[in-house]
Amino acid sequence: MRSLLTDALRTLAPPRDDRHGPLPPLMLTLTLVTGLVDAVSYLALGHVFVANMTGNVVFLGFALGGAATLSALASVVALAAFLLGALTGGRLGTRFAGNRGQLLTTATAVQTALVAVAVVVTAVAGGRVGTGVEYTLIVCLGLAMGLQNAVARRLGVPDLTTTVLTLTLTGLAADSAPAGGAAPRPGRRILSVLAMLLGALAGAGLVLHGHLVLTLVLCLLLLALTSVVTHRLSASGAAWTRPPS
Repeated sequence: MRSLLTDALRTLAPPRDDRHGPLPPLMLTLTLVTGLVDAVSYLALGHVFVANMTGNVVFLGFALGGAATLSALASVVALAAFLLGALTGGRLGTRFAGNRGQLLTTATAVQTALVAVAVVVTAVAGGRVGTGVEYTLIVCLGLAMGLQNAVARRLGVPDLTTTVLTLTLTGLAADSAPAGGAAPRPGRRILSVLAMLLGALAGAGLVLHGHLVLTLVLCLLLLALTSVVTHRLSASGAAWTRPPS
């Protein structure tokens, strides 16, 4: 237990010589955003995911198989938006290949703009989700999450993909001491799971009590904060801004 706590604290406050610097806590913030966003998409936008594409592909199969509560069109739109966002993230990754700080700053700034559009559209509609609002949010949030996933992949921080947990949970069990493994970064893996869980819990509590706009505003603030903090921390050209070897 002590080793888990120590590893977790190192994740939140990395040493000066850590090659990932402040990226782990910043990525945990984005993981929290993912939980919030998928709470919005699943609970308010017709049972569709905009960040978890594994679930979305399965939902598409269910919808095509005749599941009345699921929409094949919504799943297809979410997939298309996510892929376009991932394409954009890939282009940003190429443009800022030499500076991870600039990459994350720019990506989260774009995400902030996309979520801002979602906030405005939802607020103008008074929090009511008609067809137009539903698909606008699916597109904006799908673009934001695809972008985030692609950038997280390019940043290369182990166990912090920010949008999926399957491999993280697998590693937590398969690499553990009972399995004969070395149990690397258990604290970081646990924090990643907890961040997603907390985001989903908070998002569900807000959305189910009629606070859809507030949930999106919270996502907006977290993304904007991540962008500003990353910009300030990367201004000095610290070693962590360079691509991992």
